[in-house]
Amino acid sequence: MLMTMPTSRSGASETGSAATPSTRRSHDDAPDTMELFARLAELEDGPERDAVRDELVTAWLPMAHRIASRFRDRGESIEDLRQVAALGLVKAVDRFEPSRGAFESYAVPTITGEVKRHFRDRLWALRVPRRVQELRNRVRVARRELTQHPGSPEPTLADIAAHTGLSEEDVVAGMEALESFSTLSLDAELSSGDDGGHSLADTMGAAEAAYDVVVDREAAKNGLRRLPERERAILYMRFFEDMTQSRIADRLGISQMHVSRLISRSCARVRDEALAERPGGGCAV
Repeated sequence: MLMTMPTSRSGASETGSAATPSTRRSHDDAPDTMELFARLAELEDGPERDAVRDELVTAWLPMAHRIASRFRDRGESIEDLRQVAALGLVKAVDRFEPSRGAFESYAVPTITGEVKRHFRDRLWALRVPRRVQELRNRVRVARRELTQHPGSPEPTLADIAAHTGLSEEDVVAGMEALESFSTLSLDAELSSGDDGGHSLADTMGAAEAAYDVVVDREAAKNGLRRLPERERAILYMRFFEDMTQSRIADRLGISQMHVSRLISRSCARVRDEALAERPGGGCAV
């Protein structure tokens, strides 16, 4: 099948050969606007310049829409992509200098870059390093290229690494990023074999309070060992045998008030020593 190549405004095909009238097609999204750009460069800020600028944006808007359509299968609506591409077009019109050559050569990478930045900076549910985003894109492109022929097997990590020149660790990071473009609500219901179902939050563990108790006891251990034997016995009876101050007083033959003072003094001493050894710690007793 004979395929004709799109022609530029000069009438030459993209391959460099002259196009004949029979193979030439209209290039609707690449209008001849050099005169408008020359006029725009000469005008001062004001209504007339704004009108010429708007005319240029309108003339080149179909090209911006065409560029936006290249990204339509990446999870973003085509309407939003067209708006982003139009913003890139406006930037290209504002920054273009007629002396640079053809506007299309300047506008295409400007608009494409704007759309790519939109995906990089706006659509990730969580902010990830740019390097990881680039790894994701390279892995995605490699997988598509390696499976473009019917019957091609799913590429392995080694296949993708060889195709991209990346290490297998980088390929793993890129593949993980492929699955992490958006987040899932903790209230999202997960499929299960039972009739009731459960949410993602149901699968997550809860904070274990006993860990804090272990840390506090370890922090207080040395201070407790340095207490006099009677004070250690009182704390043991009070906090490990759950005895009342009255029972402790009867067993030791001292007043309840004395027991209370000894407990308070001992706890304060242990706490101070624990804090001195480990700032931010505390006493469990």
